[in-house]
Amino acid sequence: MPVFFITADQVQNGQLSIAGPLLNHLRTSLRVRVGEEIWFGDDQRRRYLVRIARIDRRELTGRILDTRTGPGPLHPSITVGQALLKGDRMDWVLQKTIELGVASLVPLVSNRVIVRPRPGRLLSQQERWQRIVLEAAQQSERWELPTIQAPCEVEAFFVGQSSSEVRLILGERGPGESLATVRLPSGPENQVTLAVGPEGGWTAEELRLALDCGFMPVTLGTRILRSETATLAALAILQSRLGELG
Repeated sequence: MPVFFITADQVQNGQLSIAGPLLNHLRTSLRVRVGEEIWFGDDQRRRYLVRIARIDRRELTGRILDTRTGPGPLHPSITVGQALLKGDRMDWVLQKTIELGVASLVPLVSNRVIVRPRPGRLLSQQERWQRIVLEAAQQSERWELPTIQAPCEVEAFFVGQSSSEVRLILGERGPGESLATVRLPSGPENQVTLAVGPEGGWTAEELRLALDCGFMPVTLGTRILRSETATLAALAILQSRLGELG
């Protein structure tokens, strides 16, 4: 069973109290019962082994049997700017990037994206993405909850990444350094940003703007991959080189 995220204020005097959506999920979907032991993780990188004492429609309470503090970050964090994808492909790539350890994902509205955000659906879309992030982080037993930002125009994204030590833009059919050899930072205080375009690729203007904002073109080689495939392949390489995958 995954580690479920809570907030630190839900733990008081050796007891855990849960209400709301997580209660409903545990009670109706997973059908947890009194006496079961479940791991929960809070926003302070602590985990609690909890034995369920009471559960009803309003609240779950449990006694904390064990508390563990997670290790601090050891390697640079990764932010991915992912051009919006059609249908459930965006949901899929979001889920998998969270499993691979990204700290933040920013959906990008670039010139050649097929699907564009609808103002009337932004809130429900954001809520669905947040649920995917939460479930993927719990399933992969991450110590922290990553963030999914609201869709962002690609120009604003490029400009807004100035604090990132290494900014990479993935392209096809163009010059670029291999991800296997590009210089990467070390230490948890640093950040790597990776921008991945849509199926139709970046426009020349977008590439020029990225370069002006300090992004370095990188490549995965001669194969032409779908956007979501390229994102996961690039992340696997980066995380392996940074020490997160081995």
